[in-house]
Amino acid sequence: MRPAAVLVGLVERTDGLTVLLTRRTDHLEHHPGQISFPGGHIEDHDPDPVAAALRETEEEVGLPSSHIEIVGRLNTYVTRTGFEVTPVVAMIAPPFVLIPDPHEVAEVFEVPLSFLMNPHNHQRHERTLSGATRAFYAMPYQDYFIWGATAGMLMDLYRTLNAA
Repeated sequence: MRPAAVLVGLVERTDGLTVLLTRRTDHLEHHPGQISFPGGHIEDHDPDPVAAALRETEEEVGLPSSHIEIVGRLNTYVTRTGFEVTPVVAMIAPPFVLIPDPHEVAEVFEVPLSFLMNPHNHQRHERTLSGATRAFYAMPYQDYFIWGATAGMLMDLYRTLNAA
C-alpha cells in the first residue's frame, strides 16, 4: 500500500459550508479526469498525514495553510489501486485565491455540504472489472460525477456527522 493524504476542505461561505474538490487532468497516471480532494502521496519528508495533505493542497491548488484549520480525520480509506488514504478534515476560511497546478488539476470547484450530506443524493452503483463485481457510491452534482474513493470518503463524513 502506498500512503496518501487528502484534504477534506469545508469552505465557510456565507450561505453555508461547501466542500472543495478538484477534477484531475486527463493525462495523470492515477485516476485521470476524476473528481478528488486535493492531496496525494505522503513523502518521506512529511512528518505526518496532516503535513502531507497541507503540502499537497498548496501544490495542487495554491491554497496556503494560513487559510486552513484542521478539525480532525476520517477513517483511513484503502483504494483498489493500492493507496491507503488518510482524509484530513479542515475548515477553510475565505477569502482566498486558488492557483491550480495545470499539470495536475483541470478544475477546482465547490459543492454545497448540504447536497453531499443529503441521503437522497447518494447512489450505489456496480461495475464488473476482471470478472469481479464491485459496488461503489456516487453523488452526481451538476456536470460532476463524484464517485469511487472520493464518494466513499464523503460517505464516511456523512456517517461521522450523523453520529455526532
